[in-house]
Amino acid sequence: MQAMVKHFFLFVLLVLVSGCVASGYGAPWKNSYARPAAEPPSSLLKDDNSYRPAGLTAPVERRLLTSEDTLSDSMPEEGTQYAQYTSRDSTQAQPRDFQATIGQRYTTPGGDALYPRSAMSSDAVTSISTLPPVKVALLVPLSGVHEDLGKSMLQAAQLALFDMGYEAFELLPRDTLGTPQGARLAAQSAVESGAQLILGPLFSSSVRSVQPVARRYGINVITFSTDWSLAGNNTFVMGFLPFAQIQRIAAYAVNNGMQNIGIFAPNTNYGNAVIAAYNSLAYRTGLTTAAVVRYPADESDVSGLIRSFTHYDERVEALNQFIRPLEVHLLSHPHDKAAQAELAALQKMDTWGEPPFDAVLLPVGGDQARSVSNLLSFYDLGPDEVKRLGTGLWDDPGLATESAMDNAWFAAPSPDLRFDFEQRYKKNFSRKPLRLATLAYDATALAAVLARNSHYKPGDGRSVFERTALTNPNGFAGIDGIFRFRPDGLVERGLAVLEFQHGEIVVIDPAPKTFQVWSGQ
Repeated sequence: MQAMVKHFFLFVLLVLVSGCVASGYGAPWKNSYARPAAEPPSSLLKDDNSYRPAGLTAPVERRLLTSEDTLSDSMPEEGTQYAQYTSRDSTQAQPRDFQATIGQRYTTPGGDALYPRSAMSSDAVTSISTLPPVKVALLVPLSGVHEDLGKSMLQAAQLALFDMGYEAFELLPRDTLGTPQGARLAAQSAVESGAQLILGPLFSSSVRSVQPVARRYGINVITFSTDWSLAGNNTFVMGFLPFAQIQRIAAYAVNNGMQNIGIFAPNTNYGNAVIAAYNSLAYRTGLTTAAVVRYPADESDVSGLIRSFTHYDERVEALNQFIRPLEVHLLSHPHDKAAQAELAALQKMDTWGEPPFDAVLLPVGGDQARSVSNLLSFYDLGPDEVKRLGTGLWDDPGLATESAMDNAWFAAPSPDLRFDFEQRYKKNFSRKPLRLATLAYDATALAAVLARNSHYKPGDGRSVFERTALTNPNGFAGIDGIFRFRPDGLVERGLAVLEFQHGEIVVIDPAPKTFQVWSGQ
């Protein structure tokens, strides 16, 4: 019984109350010897799984980022549909060994929370037989190149639907085929079937094709995209945006004594968005930006830029100024043991002097993050000398094993609840969920929470998913932590600070559990 309560407690949305050490050693000498700088070990690798932005025309400083793939424009077959699911009659969708449990509403001092029946006393249980019937569309690619991702998100949504135990909640999955035309037809099919809210699509071009359909029918859209330019009017962007990530990691760095930050970023909308967010925070907190280098997104060899960025040649020359007089001295005093020992110690070093910055912000992921970090180490700025700071692009267990990124910090949702979700998902679907599946779970659970908490009655002309409910400043708590939608349609998230520790991702500063802290209350 306790285990079941734990599972539901972890996955049901809750409505919350708003609210470097310098390198070098030995006494400084005044001269040096000419030591050639080494060649870099490898060029920058391109990573097909890293962020690939679509073009934006709006100024970066106004809002930020897109994270979309360029997809084909193939049309779906006429009438393509997928089965509709409810928590009461979903034998086709129901995962193995999974039981639908009816949740109940329970009022806590901090706001409304949803718990399973087993977690409540009999006098706290309120019948949900009067809950309004709702239909919610889920637009994801269930065929084509991104089929695996779409199906993982659909299964996560099904898991949320069963967890919430909302008998009158009907999920309407529709296949977008990963294309704008497919998304438009999927949206049209969903609204004609009575959808009152659209979850998805995933890609920015698909969202743009869905928006006119949603506006025509007066339906709100919660998209999984990270294209900030889509937000506004009836569209809410739920994808992982870099603004809060940068603010969180930069503030944590300042609080831990770091003042001088270098930024090495791709010259993309994402990279520029990160720089803009950082600059805004630096201005307010007094951070010093030691250097900003933007490199071409299609550049495969950035070793020269990193060499300059790290002041490698200057630091080599500083070391040479200590070595040369010793060598001259030993020519006339070859048996001077003290000088010999000092020279031997200096010759084991690659550079001399303070690093040019305390930390370096790297808004890249995957192989690009590995390559840049290794090049920093090659130019004598290893992870012990300069802290690596990253965004949610580093939420990747594969990066934790990279020695050049050991002890690196990044801001992302806490993995604690996600771990439990992944275990339950794997038990029921015999596979591990893809990373973005949590968005579908949280969005579906959010829809159920909003429907339960609404005062909607069929036929009264009101929507279950009103804008005021979606923008509740108290926010919600899901698998990826607390989140809320701003009036402009962008999502805000409570994030943890994580660190790579010898092959593991470890939370070193927990995510907030309420927005009260952020409001200064």
